[in-house]
Amino acid sequence: MIRVLVADDQSAVRAGLVLILGSAPDIEVVGEASDGEQAVAMARVLRPDLVLMDIQMPRLDGVSATRQVVSEGLADVLVLTTFDLDEYVFGALRAGAGGFLLKNTEAKDLIEGVRTVARGEGLIAPAVTRKLIAEFAAKPVRPEPGPAPEGLDTLTRREREVLSCLGDGLSNAEVAVRLGMAEATVKTHVSRLLGKLELRSRVQAAVLAQELGL
Repeated sequence: MIRVLVADDQSAVRAGLVLILGSAPDIEVVGEASDGEQAVAMARVLRPDLVLMDIQMPRLDGVSATRQVVSEGLADVLVLTTFDLDEYVFGALRAGAGGFLLKNTEAKDLIEGVRTVARGEGLIAPAVTRKLIAEFAAKPVRPEPGPAPEGLDTLTRREREVLSCLGDGLSNAEVAVRLGMAEATVKTHVSRLLGKLELRSRVQAAVLAQELGL
C-alpha cells in the first residue's frame, strides 16, 4: 500500500482528493492537513510514503513545507496547483518535490501520478513541462545562475546525456529509447547522477539541466 498524506487548505478539495485516492486498491490516505505547518507535523508523526501538497496554503506555504518534508527525509512530495506558473512552482521543484500536477488533472492520472512518484520516478504534467521549458526560453535576461554543482565535472558522458534527457522531461522509458539502453540502466544512471550532484529528486535534476542549458 502507498500511504498518502493529503495537504490542502480547502476542505472541499481535500475531500475530493481523498475520495479519488481512496478508490485505488493500492493507495491509503492516512491523514489530512489544512496548512503547511500541519502537513510537516503530521508527516513527522505518520511517516507517509507520499505527501500530496497544495502549493499555496496558510501559515506555511507548500514550497517551505515541501523543503522541510524532503530535507528531513519524511516522504516524497507530489505538488498540486493551478496552471498559473510562478516562482512558487520553481521553488517547489528546487525544494525537492518529486512531481508536479495540475489541480484539474483527471482522477486516473492523479492516481497514476501518486504511484509514479511513490516508486521514485519524477513526474511533471506534460502541459507543465512544456510551459516550464517555455518559461526558461522566454527569459533571455535572467539572474546569473549560481555556481554549477561541484559534482557536475564528475559525471560520465552517459550520465550527462541522461541528465539532458531529464531536462527534456523524459521518463525512464523514453530516455532508454532515446539513448538506446535498458530502462534498468537508465535508473542506475539517474541514481548515480543524483548522488554526485547531491540532488533529492530527478525533478530537481531536470530543473538543473534546464538552468545549465544542457
